[in-house]
Amino acid sequence: MNLNHRLAGIMAGAAVCLALATTAAAQVTADALLDKLVAKGILKQEEAEQLKLEGSTNNAQGPKFKVSNAIKSMELFGDLRMRYEYRAAQLGPEAGPYAGSYDAADRWRYALRVGVRGELADSFYYGIRLETSPNERSTWNTFGGGGTSPYNGPFSKSSYSLYIGEAYLGWRPTPWLDVSIGRVPQPLYTTPMVWDSDYTPEGVVEKLKYSYGPVDFFATLGQFVYQDVTPTSAAAVIGGSTGVYSAGNILGDWSDQNAYLLAWQFGVIYHIDPKLSVKVAPVFYSYVGHGNQSAGFYGPFVGQGIGGFTFNTNTFGNISTTSSTLPGGTGATTGLSSTSGANTFSYNQTGINNLSIIELPMEVNFKIGSLDARAFGDFSINLNGDARARAAYSAGTTIAAANGNPNPFPGGVQLNQDQAMQFGLAVGNNLDLAYGSMPKKGTWEARAYWQHVEQYALDPNLLDSDFFEGRGNLQGFYTAFAYSVSDAIIGTVRYGVAARIDNQLGTGGYNADLPLPNPINRFQILQMDVTWKF
Repeated sequence: MNLNHRLAGIMAGAAVCLALATTAAAQVTADALLDKLVAKGILKQEEAEQLKLEGSTNNAQGPKFKVSNAIKSMELFGDLRMRYEYRAAQLGPEAGPYAGSYDAADRWRYALRVGVRGELADSFYYGIRLETSPNERSTWNTFGGGGTSPYNGPFSKSSYSLYIGEAYLGWRPTPWLDVSIGRVPQPLYTTPMVWDSDYTPEGVVEKLKYSYGPVDFFATLGQFVYQDVTPTSAAAVIGGSTGVYSAGNILGDWSDQNAYLLAWQFGVIYHIDPKLSVKVAPVFYSYVGHGNQSAGFYGPFVGQGIGGFTFNTNTFGNISTTSSTLPGGTGATTGLSSTSGANTFSYNQTGINNLSIIELPMEVNFKIGSLDARAFGDFSINLNGDARARAAYSAGTTIAAANGNPNPFPGGVQLNQDQAMQFGLAVGNNLDLAYGSMPKKGTWEARAYWQHVEQYALDPNLLDSDFFEGRGNLQGFYTAFAYSVSDAIIGTVRYGVAARIDNQLGTGGYNADLPLPNPINRFQILQMDVTWKF
């Protein structure tokens, strides 16, 4: 065989190797094919070995991506959202010369959430997601809002980063049992009345399900670590009371205790016919421990403002837009300013004392002609609501008297403020699109609800930070319309308006969007989003 024929054979063999190597259906390797060419006399053994060596060298120099055999599947998921938002909170009559004025945010924002999830060997699964904000109730960054020292010029990125939004492992050994641990996607069937939809709680979740005829039964049990603490003082280690209010132990035991949120949910879905179903799933929430007295959840919830504002530094002609201390941390625990040591700095807005909550979310799915429709609602009651009200009154009036501040409860203890409720209707051909379900070109959803949250009904730290500003003692309407521009893009418009329920109480809770007013007399919000969902 002359050199030209040999080269032609080598080229033909290499071409066949390349074609087969890049075809998913090929079951032979390039090395095996070279061995065949040697056997047929097209190549010499040393020539085949040289080609194998060159091939392995070239592959080693190129990029490689290898997935462990333990990973059975991997899915990229997430969304990129752009938003225009206007929200405004009107100060109440308690604000004196500022009464009727509005604290407002008029801004453009963006948010990115990106992750991978999939199945592992032996019935395990996983999920990891990164997002663009450390705020547990918001993944949003504000245009022009990233400037902090030392890079505080225009278009700064110094305060922006990616954070872990989800990180969990799960095990699904049978169709009826699912166990997961980590920072998990919201496992409960609930509504934004009780839980902000951005929350991904940390802990352990067990899910069970069973079907019998047209009825699906399910249960979800959650053991969430609400706050893990490190003792900050001798009193924190041994317990007991310290500080200016030790007499009578007004602010409670100063020992540091990890705080846990326990949830028990049992639900049923009844498929009456293919076009009609009913879903009901009561859940009970119980709180164990009280967290750290310097980190935000210690001490009795008070919920009142000071002169119409959350912080004392915002009154008496000295309005500032920020505060260094969360109302629930050290300043609110002691009731003293963290800087001057005098005057009430802020009343506790975040305490988790006296919370034993029953929630009853429900929905009825049906048809209106060719359209899907859903009547939905939620009702909750805090079984310890009156005890929470009395604790708020005791702590608030004691702190005010000691510091020479006005009585924060001029109308006395406000009892029977322990319920929350929501009623609404959704119509369209892609329900939950307003909440970011997968788009399909031309599909849409219109949604509206009325919501009423009394001051001592719910955990203020879990309330939706948008509707309505993460505060209690507010009621109002929410409306939304979403349309799938393509199979990847959703356009959404939302609008909400709310007003104070009990004029003797503040609007308890804390949200960094509009932190200054307390009480909020009236509230309104407009959001216009464009979302790429993948």
